[in-house]
Amino acid sequence: MLLVCRFAVPPAGTERFAARARTALELLTAQPGCLGGRLGRAAEDPDRWVLVVEFESVVAYRRALSPFPVREHVVPFLAEALTDETSVLEVLASASGGVVEQRVSLLAADSGSVRVGEAAGPEVPPR
Repeated sequence: MLLVCRFAVPPAGTERFAARARTALELLTAQPGCLGGRLGRAAEDPDRWVLVVEFESVVAYRRALSPFPVREHVVPFLAEALTDETSVLEVLASASGGVVEQRVSLLAADSGSVRVGEAAGPEVPPR
């Protein structure tokens, strides 16, 4: 799983933001199942930042958000991210040294047709 959060940071807030982002990286990458993280700033727009953290699974991602220090420091920080795009994505391919590894989707085959509340199974009318 990839956590990709974009931020708009005014120049006056850069130092404070960068310090908070480093704390978020420190706390998240210390969690079991976290494969690493990066903080970047757009070269063409220095007010735009991105935090990218990779987890080995959905379970690892969810568990990484559970410890109290993460809930205290990281969750409020992530809540300040731009919300016009999704921020949690599944990895479908990865590459290293020119070799691409394709991965199976974690989404259920019927994920596009099942609505919230229906995933537990079909409704059975009472007799």
